Amino acid sequence: MSGSPRSLKSGPRARSRRVASCRARDDARSPRALPGAPRTWTYASGVAELALAAGVALPSTRRVAALATAAFFVGVFPANVQMAVDWRHRPAPLKAAALARLPLQVPLVLWARGVARSGEGRS
Repeated sequence: MSGSPRSLKSGPRARSRRVASCRARDDARSPRALPGAPRTWTYASGVAELALAAGVALPSTRRVAALATAAFFVGVFPANVQMAVDWRHRPAPLKAAALARLPLQVPLVLWARGVARSGEGRS
């Protein structure tokens, strides 16, 4: 039965396992040259992403938040490069996904700059 207490409890547990595995993967993407623990960088980038999204969503902070978002996308590029380097010996689909992330940063940066210029959610 899908509404049973047992199934309701398993949903959050499954989500927490998924979040934990994402954190571990994100920790591994942190460039080793960064000071401090990779988990600190994972949490900090997650908080930054949420704050930037909230800022872009609000018209009063959209321009500044969009500029900060563009800078953030540029700032996380080294982590994507690190992931591509670390995944070079993985199966072809994973390697392709890691490599595809690199050029995809460009439209994200351009989108954020466009939002900053126009003040709208579209560029």
